[in-house]
Amino acid sequence: MRSQPDHVTPAAAARAVATRLALQCLGVLLATNMCMAGILSPADLKRVEDLRPMFGGLMADLVQTSQRTDIPPADANCVKATVQNLVEISQELSSFEYLITIEKELTSVGDNDPTRDVVKFAIEQSTNILTSQRKKIAQLPDQCARSALALAKSQQAVQVIDATTGILSSIRSRL
Repeated sequence: MRSQPDHVTPAAAARAVATRLALQCLGVLLATNMCMAGILSPADLKRVEDLRPMFGGLMADLVQTSQRTDIPPADANCVKATVQNLVEISQELSSFEYLITIEKELTSVGDNDPTRDVVKFAIEQSTNILTSQRKKIAQLPDQCARSALALAKSQQAVQVIDATTGILSSIRSRL
């Protein structure tokens, strides 16, 4: 007797991808939230917490949109390119996550502690990655720029990147 494989709906697949990417990409920010709670204001903490659902919602929306059968394949490919850019951001940011989270392992970090410089470096590099990838997403190929759907989705991605960059900049200014 053969068992039938479970059927995975596009919406379930989108949720799984969105959750995985949100955890990877925004892990840097949430780790910063945990390790620098004494440095961040309650308003900054709230802004960091709000990024996870915003990024997760964006990823779910993009994945679902790219899988729709009622849009032209060219538009779906443009949306998939935006998803791929966000995946690339996630992968690049994950390399700095440890550097940012090492401060939480220490019981006290003074103003002149070298660990603070390492964390600051990681935040600066994360900001550079976001800035670079933002340009890549904002500069759509002509084919995608002519698609209202692809343009709107890339603008949503840019807004999330801008929000994330703003949070990192706010944290960096306090270090």
